[in-house]
Amino acid sequence: MPSAFQFQCHFILIFLAASKGETRYLEVRDAGEDEPFLLLSEDLKRELSAGQIYRRSLRCIDMLSIEGQFTFTAEQPQLHCATFFIGEPEELITIDYDFVNIDCQGGDFLKVFDGWILKGEKFPSSLDHPLPTSQRYIDFCESGNIQRSIRSSQNVAMIFFRIHQPGNGFTVTVKKNANLFPCNVISQTPSGRFTMVIPHQHRNCSFSIIYPVVIKISDLILGHLNGLFLKKPSAGCAGVGDFVELLGGTGLDPSKMFPLADLCHSFHGSAQMKIGCDNTVLRMVSSGKHINRVTFEYHQLDLQEAENRKENSIEEFCFPSI
Repeated sequence: MPSAFQFQCHFILIFLAASKGETRYLEVRDAGEDEPFLLLSEDLKRELSAGQIYRRSLRCIDMLSIEGQFTFTAEQPQLHCATFFIGEPEELITIDYDFVNIDCQGGDFLKVFDGWILKGEKFPSSLDHPLPTSQRYIDFCESGNIQRSIRSSQNVAMIFFRIHQPGNGFTVTVKKNANLFPCNVISQTPSGRFTMVIPHQHRNCSFSIIYPVVIKISDLILGHLNGLFLKKPSAGCAGVGDFVELLGGTGLDPSKMFPLADLCHSFHGSAQMKIGCDNTVLRMVSSGKHINRVTFEYHQLDLQEAENRKENSIEEFCFPSI
């Protein structure tokens, strides 16, 4: 049985796929019945490639992975609404306020959050984001016309809003910008390949995959010999300024996840692990003294792979919670 967190995240990702276009644009991928993703039809792809601006109305709870202009108009009091935005790993999200008609004095609000929040957990975590949590919220009722364009620090962002009066609402334009050195990322898909580079920067970067996965690290450069260490209470990479760790858990916040393995030294080759957690995170900690780089690929852990436990499998840390 999937956990509540996994169900919610998969629901969000399904909603994301459905929100990429109207119903007439949706096509189900030819895959197993457990495959949660839908694809954009060729009709919508042709419309967008022709340079047309995509427009549609927002729902109270919504999900967007596409550029365009989006409008929310309250038909009744809407007190707990949110829109999740997500781009490709190498993209940042820009949200421009085109029109806002809300009653700030009457209790309405419209806030952008730099990242995602789900069940009280944040991504990126407070340890990985360059801003303190209070500065990650941009409240329209406080900033007004001062800040009408907001850019995220990673490939995800979200809007919270509350509107009491029917007929009130807002319009935003969503754009995507290239990010030369992606740091914190939520993957849209259960499989892929990615290279994370931190060039002489003192920062932490997390790549989140909201699935049980097989993850294969093929190349790791940390500027300082070979080693892969399973996490122990008094062992690991303590005292090492640059390292990669694998985390697993049932929530969104990497700082609240269970540390599974440390990679403390550079290597070329292959380190493959099966991680049976609802959420898997590869996190790089960088001192800023080196150009650090890690290349990895991942795919969703299927039932046969989960049952076939081998010596470098660490899924037992997470199976009891599923």
